[in-house]
Amino acid sequence: MDNIILDVTARRAARVHRVRSRAFGDRAYTVVVALLLGTAVLAILYPLYFIVIASLSEPDAVNDGQVWVLPHGVTLDGYRRLFADPRVWQGVTNSLLYTTLATGVSLVLILSAGYALSRKDLPWRNVITGLFLVTFFFDGGIIPRYLVVKELGMLNSVWAMVLPNAIAVWNLLIARTYFASSVPDEVREAAQVDGASELRIFLQVVLPLAKPLIAVLVLIHMVWNWNAYFDALVYLTDESKYPLQLVLRNILIQSEASGAGSLSSDLASYSEQQRVGELVKYAMIVVSTLPLLIVSPFAQRYLSRGEVTGAVKG
Repeated sequence: MDNIILDVTARRAARVHRVRSRAFGDRAYTVVVALLLGTAVLAILYPLYFIVIASLSEPDAVNDGQVWVLPHGVTLDGYRRLFADPRVWQGVTNSLLYTTLATGVSLVLILSAGYALSRKDLPWRNVITGLFLVTFFFDGGIIPRYLVVKELGMLNSVWAMVLPNAIAVWNLLIARTYFASSVPDEVREAAQVDGASELRIFLQVVLPLAKPLIAVLVLIHMVWNWNAYFDALVYLTDESKYPLQLVLRNILIQSEASGAGSLSSDLASYSEQQRVGELVKYAMIVVSTLPLLIVSPFAQRYLSRGEVTGAVKG
């Protein structure tokens, strides 16, 4: 009897030891993962935060390494100089126009084409998909694209910033795959039984189930079109039509070439011109990225939501 009691006690002690060891291992794993993720987040966010506080600090303090967590010698000279230039406001207006129009056109084309290619009853859908893939791997180059845009009469126009890159093949494939795998055929068939047309099914049934896809495409195209400047550099000659990124690029080049640029040319002292030039550089980065930082959180809630889940039961 005593041997049995000792055996049971030993088993219980061993079980408790295993549970405690497992709990300690889980806690250690959680701590290590949290430290790694925290380090990664800090490495990503701190450079952006540093740019913000550097744009508000005296350049001498930044160069001397005095700016780490909080601004030192707070000043808004960089922002005042930057926003006093009418080219910046014109660039913001142009970028908003190009980004909104290009994103809208791309969404219409990609969503409609992706849904059509996802339909199994579309004739020659594999052949059409293959033709799109050819353009993904082979590109005519800058000169042929420029000649096409020129022959179409789109040079120095809004459409030169919208149409040449309206359809990204990779995003089209993402849309095709999403519609094929995440929108059940039963949903479309039920709408057809109710007498809905194909257009009504697409607008009122398919698109509401594709909100995560739409959010991803909007975010991708907004970031791409807002940051784009090379097409403007190639297709636009009128400075009043330059997007913000190209305007800031030109201001930065002028600043590097003259040591000051037009934003601080009224200053007599070269050291003061250099000071304002440094502040303007940091302010440019903040101004060019701030709109995307504002918009991105509103799209994040759709990125991981599968709203089609549960649409068909039974």
